[in-house]
Amino acid sequence: MHASPRDHTGARIKRLRLERHLTQRALADLSLVPYSTLTKTEQGVIPASPHVIASVARALRVDVATVTGQPYVTELRADELDVLIRPIREALDVYDLGADPEISPRPRRLIADDAEELLVAVRAGEIKRAAHEVSGLIQEATTAAHTVKDTGGWLLLASTYRTAYDVTTKLGYGDLAAIALARMDWAAQRGSDAVFGGMHRYMRALTYLRNGQDRTGDRLVRIGLSTLAQADPGRERDVVTGQLHLGAAVMAARAHDKDRAAGHLDEAQRLAESTGEAVKVHWLSFGPTNAAVHRVSVSAELDEYADAVEAGRNLKFPQDWPASRRSHHHAELARAQMWTGDLDGAFGNLLQARKIAPQQARYHATVRETYSGLEAAKRRMPDSFLSYGSWLGV
Repeated sequence: MHASPRDHTGARIKRLRLERHLTQRALADLSLVPYSTLTKTEQGVIPASPHVIASVARALRVDVATVTGQPYVTELRADELDVLIRPIREALDVYDLGADPEISPRPRRLIADDAEELLVAVRAGEIKRAAHEVSGLIQEATTAAHTVKDTGGWLLLASTYRTAYDVTTKLGYGDLAAIALARMDWAAQRGSDAVFGGMHRYMRALTYLRNGQDRTGDRLVRIGLSTLAQADPGRERDVVTGQLHLGAAVMAARAHDKDRAAGHLDEAQRLAESTGEAVKVHWLSFGPTNAAVHRVSVSAELDEYADAVEAGRNLKFPQDWPASRRSHHHAELARAQMWTGDLDGAFGNLLQARKIAPQQARYHATVRETYSGLEAAKRRMPDSFLSYGSWLGV
């Protein structure tokens, strides 16, 4: 089920519910979403929050992407991004076939430079470029790793798989993102690197967060922390450990476990004070700024929107902070402002999210849900609001 013109998440929830012959009351009971919230969401009176989307998806036994309408096929086709997905899928599928006799890999240093550039491109919001180049790089790195069979080659391959995960996640292909993560783990194990192992658990936990499977996500967090404990002490380990705590904080907040969320945030803050701003360490952007950004996200997930707005209003970003992270923050802040009734402020932050990383914002589910919420408010908005909706494809 894909998004269609004038479609919204509430309409898709209703359609899925009716397909399963469920009443609104029955779905509310199954999902533990308040009845009034469900009915208003289906009517499009209020937008669907991530918690509602995940809870309904779990109750209906479908992927979150089915509820949100991802991937947004019409827009992907218009941007000529849909044709780049199949090559990525094919590149991920040849991981265990050994060296390709038709590929002559360049020296590792050159492959590594290109892999690093793609990591940077994703964080700069250059999704199309990364999607275009990553499949060929995966195939070259695969042959190189199978040819030399040493730690460095496998970890370089793991890095290319990570970029595939980043790209497919941002474009809404959750199934392909899961495959990319599995390949990353496969390569990291051959590279015998505990830090990469911890990163894999962090990214995998995030996939369970998006699908509302908090218990499994929490198990992955604990496994990830245990894996990282085996790594050599130092800034690199602290950065990945801290980022894992940040992800765990959002996960706990989405489960409305405020105390557990606060505990993870506090531990991440402690580590951030030790590492300082570590934007380029595995390009996780960990540090005091990311801890502050996650406090906004945690407050929003706890439905404490006024606190989220207050925490995010005057947040300052380091000059080298990635555009993708800044754009995501503005989308989160827009959602919180919408719920507090600050519609003008919310739209202003949607505009900022688009300005900073347009390719990412166009396919960002939070951007779309917030836009739908502003539209449902029935308050007169500037002409640029309609233009923004046309750009999104809604």
